[in-house]
Amino acid sequence: MTNAANFRDIALSFPDVEEGKHAGQPDFRIGGRKFATLASIDEGYGNLPLTAEIQAAFIAEAPEIFIPIRGGFGRMGHTHIVLAKADQATLAGALRTAFNLRVEKNAMPKKKATRNRK
Repeated sequence: MTNAANFRDIALSFPDVEEGKHAGQPDFRIGGRKFATLASIDEGYGNLPLTAEIQAAFIAEAPEIFIPIRGGFGRMGHTHIVLAKADQATLAGALRTAFNLRVEKNAMPKKKATRNRK
């Protein structure tokens, strides 16, 4: 069983992570971009922006711990982790996965904005 303090401690243990705020709730960033939040802590959840494929694998393995966030964000892979049901290793692994995804995305070349010219 874990809690918000465990979530925060693990998230901040990764290299170069900074804690910030999003909508008044704690978030955790690498390179200025979020990889985890405690935006749903009042419901007992941490939030992880995963891919839809990784989310599906996590849910298949532990449906009592991982829940898609409602709506479009959930369909894109954004996932609640039920802190009271997650053990330390599961929480650490999920946060590490989200962190690694963000590091990979941050390393990708930036897309150039295109403008319609007539």
